[in-house]
Parts: sequence; structure tokens; C-alpha cells
Amino acid sequence: MGKLTARKVETAKAGKYGDGEGLQFVVSSSGSRKWVLRFQWGGKAREMGLGPYPDVSLEEARDKARDARKMVRAGVDPIADNKREKTVPTFGALADQVAADLSAGFRNDKHKAQWKMTLGVYAKPLRAKPVDAIDTSDVLAVLKPLWTAKPETASRLRGRIEKVLNAAKAKGYRAGENPAQWRGHLENLLPKQAKLTRGHHAAMAYDRVPDFVADLRERDATAALALEFTILTAVRSGETLGAEWSEFDLDAKVWTIPASRMKAGRTHRVPLSDRAAAIVAKLHENRTSEYVFPGFKKDRPLSVMAMEMVLRRMKITGATVHGFRSSFRDWAGNETSFPRDLAETALAHVIGDKAEQAYRRSDALERRRELMLAWSNYCEPGPAGNVVALRPASSVLG
Repeated sequence: MGKLTARKVETAKAGKYGDGEGLQFVVSSSGSRKWVLRFQWGGKAREMGLGPYPDVSLEEARDKARDARKMVRAGVDPIADNKREKTVPTFGALADQVAADLSAGFRNDKHKAQWKMTLGVYAKPLRAKPVDAIDTSDVLAVLKPLWTAKPETASRLRGRIEKVLNAAKAKGYRAGENPAQWRGHLENLLPKQAKLTRGHHAAMAYDRVPDFVADLRERDATAALALEFTILTAVRSGETLGAEWSEFDLDAKVWTIPASRMKAGRTHRVPLSDRAAAIVAKLHENRTSEYVFPGFKKDRPLSVMAMEMVLRRMKITGATVHGFRSSFRDWAGNETSFPRDLAETALAHVIGDKAEQAYRRSDALERRRELMLAWSNYCEPGPAGNVVALRPASSVLG
């Protein structure tokens, strides 16, 4: 090694120049220059291109040649390995592709964000590895720190890693068993988790809501309006954030959320109180995109964290955005005589078994309008607030 110098390489005329141990500098009659490594494989002489000059310097060519010779000594064909690296994607690249493909079926941006975060942050040690090089030890190294500390996150992460590696196998990038598979594999290597339970979202006591709404109205921000609108309509945050102008009929004061954006996969009509309709009308005057509650990025809705950040800035503890649905439900159950089924329908909960649902044709829109108007009146700050409209207990859903 070391027969060539940078000066010799720079001024070389057409021909082949050896640097030692198989490394050659080749200059064609047309003037193109490249690096080539000659080596023996399976009893035959082979040539491997190491790149053109000056893109690859003399020192870089020597480093590449040194690495290739180490592979030969280890019994690895450097040419085949180089082709593999060029065709097999990294875990990170494939994970992003799988998440993008699957996101078409996600109902809200929060789900998309969770996939991006878990595979981008928690699975970061895997992202630079080729998908066919990931083994059980790699998966365990990612899961173990989370397995008992954050069991639900770890379980979801494992499932998402498994999906990415299954996609790699389906595309021909991997073979054999999936190292992220649970049954018959990781279940024998990881400790048993405590049974996962879905906890209740922290909720504000409903008697505090009117004062909170009064404070909320002091904030001149789209996120604050979105939060008040979410409270008054008792919908999920994702349904508010994804709201588009085409879903609203302000003359009829009805918001129709398509099935594709609903958790239960069923169209949900929301009767709007005067205040809820006024919020939408106010934003319509200065609309800038198809979204009712636009974010800072062009043609994008508010961030999934926007309303939670309002709570944080207001120093509200022990309450979440989703928890206001519980505030509404507790108010309806404790302070009014509206039927339970009516409140459950307002929350877009599926009522009864499949047979009962088949007979339940009506969504009781006008009956729910009275309920939502009573809730809006209750939430209204000041003397107009805390108005409870009672319905006869005999009133039931159609």
C-alpha cells in the first residue's frame, strides 16, 4: 500500500496505477477516473468499483479497500454486501413508509402523531439499521427500558415494530421469524406486565366549568375558541381539530361529522347551541383554509396539543381536554332529568347490542338540541349561567 500520492493521482494520464494490495486507480482515454479493488473470491479474480475520482479521494479509496479486504477475510462477499446495502432500506425509512401507508386509515392526527413519535423516538436505535439486520437483541434493547416503566407505550411500540418488520418480509427484505413477535417468542424473554387498564381522563368538576369558560374567553386565540367549542359540543378533541367548513350548516345549526372521522365509524350529527354556532361564524369571517380551526402551518389544522397547551398556560391541573366530556356527562346525570340514552348519544357512544342498534334509526337530533342548549346555558358565565333545563323522565330516544 501507499505507492500512489495525491499528486500522482491528480496528474495521472490514461492507464492503470496500482497502490498496492489490489487497489488500482484507472484513467480512461476519455479522461474519466475511478478506483477499483481487485481481490480473489472463490478462487476467481474479481473487481469491485470503489467510486469515481475526485468524489472519492486517495485516502477514502484506501479506507474503502481496507474495509472490503476485511470482509473478504471474514468470508463476506463485499460486492454482494454493497448491493444489499443499496437495495435493503433502513428500519427508519421503512417505518416512515409503513406509517404513511397506514395513516390513510387513521381517524385522527393524534394516532398519526403517536406512530411517528414511538417509531421515531423510542425506536431510534433501530432506525439506521438495515431491516434485514435487526434481530431479537436489537428489539429487546429498545423495549426493556420501557417494558415495566411504561407498559402500555412499550406494548404499542412492540406491535408497531412487528408491523414494520412484517412489511419488510412481505417486500422481500427479510426472511425467517419476526424478532418482535410476541407469542412464542418475546413472551418468553420479557417479564409479564401488569394487566393494562384504560384509565379515565382527568376531568374538571362540572361546577367549575362556568368560571373556567369565563377565563377562557379572556384569551384571544384560535386554540381557546377550539377548546370552548369542544366543551360546548362534548366532542372528542380530534373531531374538533379536523372540522372542515363543508361539515357545517349554520342555518340549521347542525355540524355533521363524517363516519371516517368518528371513533365508532358512524356519522354523528351535533346540534349547535347559539354560542357554539357563534364561534364557528366568527371564525368563518376570517377563514384562511378548509379547516375551521387552522394551525400555523398552511392548510393544516391546529396541533393535537394546542388545546392541552391552553390548559397548561392557564395553570389548570387535574383536568384534560377529553375530560370535559366527563364533566358534561356528570352534569347531565346529576343535574338534569334528560334520559341517560340521550346523553350517551350526545357523546357518540354506541348504545346497546347490534340487534338494538339495528332498530335504533333516529339520532334524536332535536331532543339532543335541547340537551346541548341546556349545557351551553349552564356553561355560560355570569347571571345567565347555571341554567338547568329539565326534561320529563319519560322522554326516551326514538
